[in-house]
Amino acid sequence: VCFTDPELATTGMTVAEAKDKGIKAKASKFPFAANGRALSLAQTEGFVRLVTNENGTVIGGQVAGAGASDLISELTVAVEGGLNVEDLALTIHPHPTLSEVIMDDAEVALGLSINI
Repeated sequence: VCFTDPELATTGMTVAEAKDKGIKAKASKFPFAANGRALSLAQTEGFVRLVTNENGTVIGGQVAGAGASDLISELTVAVEGGLNVEDLALTIHPHPTLSEVIMDDAEVALGLSINI
């Protein structure tokens, strides 16, 4: 976690790190600008990125934006618990909250996003 403005946080692997280890990985990305709470706070600069393997298991993630230091915890649990993007997409996230960016990005990864 870097307490900059905006905050930056990362967990697990990046796509490049995964590929260096021979893991087929891809990334999905969701912008804070499409999140209701970020809009209401005028904190729309930033994004969440999920890194998944070929089975959809979350192997990494990055957050840049308001509350990144808090949001990264959910991604760390996903990485350490071997969760997949469906698990994140089906997790209830209160509305409107910044944490919805994680659910929304999981939906992007699944090709089911309704917000972008």
